[in-house]
Amino acid sequence: MADNQKTEPRDMTQFLKQLKQSSDFKTIQLSIGDKQLSISYFKTLIDEKLLQSHVILPLQERALDLDFRQLEDLKTWIPIEDIEMTGQVESIQAKLLKGCAVATLDKEFCKYALIELASIEGLRKNNDTENEFSVVGPKVGFVESIDTNIGLLRAQINIPTLVVKEILVGTTSKTRVAIIYIDGVTNKRNVKTVEQRLEQIDYDVIFDTSQLDQFISDNSLTPFPLFLSTERRDRVVYALITGQVAVVSDGSPYFITGPSTLFDFFLSPEDYYLPWILGSFFRMIRIFGVIFSLFATSMYIAITTFHYEVIPRDLLEPLIFSRRNVPFPPLLEVLFLEITIEFLREAGARLPTKIGQTLGIVGGIVIGQATVLAGLTSNILVIIVAFSALASFATPIYKMSNAIRFLRFPMIFASSIWGALGLFIGIGFLLVHLTRLTSLGMPYLVPIHPLRVRDLKDSFIRPSYQFTNKRPSYLRPDSSVKYKPGKVKRKNDLDRE
Repeated sequence: MADNQKTEPRDMTQFLKQLKQSSDFKTIQLSIGDKQLSISYFKTLIDEKLLQSHVILPLQERALDLDFRQLEDLKTWIPIEDIEMTGQVESIQAKLLKGCAVATLDKEFCKYALIELASIEGLRKNNDTENEFSVVGPKVGFVESIDTNIGLLRAQINIPTLVVKEILVGTTSKTRVAIIYIDGVTNKRNVKTVEQRLEQIDYDVIFDTSQLDQFISDNSLTPFPLFLSTERRDRVVYALITGQVAVVSDGSPYFITGPSTLFDFFLSPEDYYLPWILGSFFRMIRIFGVIFSLFATSMYIAITTFHYEVIPRDLLEPLIFSRRNVPFPPLLEVLFLEITIEFLREAGARLPTKIGQTLGIVGGIVIGQATVLAGLTSNILVIIVAFSALASFATPIYKMSNAIRFLRFPMIFASSIWGALGLFIGIGFLLVHLTRLTSLGMPYLVPIHPLRVRDLKDSFIRPSYQFTNKRPSYLRPDSSVKYKPGKVKRKNDLDRE
């Protein structure tokens, strides 16, 4: 027994060594009499003001007191009622990750004092999602404090292998930037790549995580986002358990995760909160909406300018009737409406919420009706542009929605010059560009190019949970299995047993 008191248990030593990989894990050494007291904790999970006022200050006031003989004396010295004495490593691990501080004496490693200092309730104030609203599922979003954001993640991913590495970026601002991943799951090569690229940034002030996205991207000459940006905690948690790396900077409520694929930007956490049939249906609706938004107006120009023969006879007469008073060619007609829609969207986004909503609705109705009555556009084109604008909002990620909005214009010009041939040329250039893109060295179009048949099951559709137990192979995770699928035993099954 004496030997055990002089040597810290191997499990506890390994556990503390693992936790020390994270920048938010702290250890304080206090000298009390002839003894050395160690207090370990996660600064993102505890209330540090409570630690200073109720733990450290009372101990410092009695630092020279020689009556401190054993760890149980903390109960009389510290004005905190919830102090638990234990020697079980499993209990210490669970409590430490729930917001407790762990205290131990230098020669009494078999005993630990668990001091309740959690501040999780305070983390949940005023952090609902603003731009990624969820009808089904949690409403927890991130805020501008990096410590609060890391605490929110640790409250959801309650495992010691969640590693947080902090570095300073910005020659003037010295902004704290955290790299977050799960040890034993995430490929270390991706972590080292992100860390190396962040350390090489030479910029004066970092205002937001979106700047880091541009600095560390594989290709800056593309409208497509190569890292997924989100303010939702559940989306970041899903990315971490899948094997991706998350990055956040102090002062920003947005995380970026990578390596990302094109399909990641059409996935919504709500897909996994609904039955898989409904989740798959809504995902396919989003993908179809993006395709329609990208090519609808360019197809209108190509058909009305070069290919009248593909229009059904029953539709040809209404189309000619709607355009008989329009003095402009289809290209100018489309550009006028598309730019008008962009004006309304930008104005509505930068005005106060209630005024912006009113402007969007009233402005769209008034301008649309006025342009048709004035003979500037056809009523059919107004319908197509309205549907196209509406479909672009189906994209869950704002940055991808912006890319789709931008790409409509090159497609419009290509179809106005060469018709359907120009449209196919534009699609060809787009596909070639997408095949050349990478995110942290991983192909952007995977699992389609290069083809990964096994990973296609969670791309176009959302499969049942019994088929999503493995992580995507293209991420090359250290552990490929997320969980063991098993059929839930219902009451009638138990009765048979």
